Amino acid sequence: MQALLKKLSGRDRRSIGRSNEVVAQVLAHPAYFRHVFAGIATNDSVVRMRAADAMEKITARRPELLRPYKRKLLAIAASTDQQEIRWHAALIMPRLELTKKERAVALDILFDYLRDKSSIVKTWAMQAIWDLAAADPKLKAQIIPLIEELTELGTPAMRARGRKILQQQQPASSRRARVL
Repeated sequence: MQALLKKLSGRDRRSIGRSNEVVAQVLAHPAYFRHVFAGIATNDSVVRMRAADAMEKITARRPELLRPYKRKLLAIAASTDQQEIRWHAALIMPRLELTKKERAVALDILFDYLRDKSSIVKTWAMQAIWDLAAADPKLKAQIIPLIEELTELGTPAMRARGRKILQQQQPASSRRARVL
């Protein structure tokens, strides 16, 4: 574990360091995922940030690795104020297999993220809210006005993301007509 987390250490939170190396290592040996997950709970903010980056990249390809960590991830996502953990958690949460109650918890966390000072956190929270609502037509109908409002009033990144989300709502024929 120490060797893996050492690859995630450093001083600069603006860099992902060797997290891509860790991603490759875990994809080759999925049992190591537990060590990366442990990295998001360390005292070192750089290791936490890079572990979250690695987790996001790993679970984009292997979402099933999250299963044993669902509750812990939701707890960390709810309690952290580190923006890098928040934006990666927002990207990861829709990959979890959630019960209705757990989805409500995840949505509460993401609604809180919409009040974050970071535009990146807010933008990915917006996308995650949409992704979590996608499987529930009733919830999706309730979320559309929120996405429309955030698209109109949000940061430039939120407005761009909102346009992409709302474009998915249009029937394919009207999207093609718009392009022409």
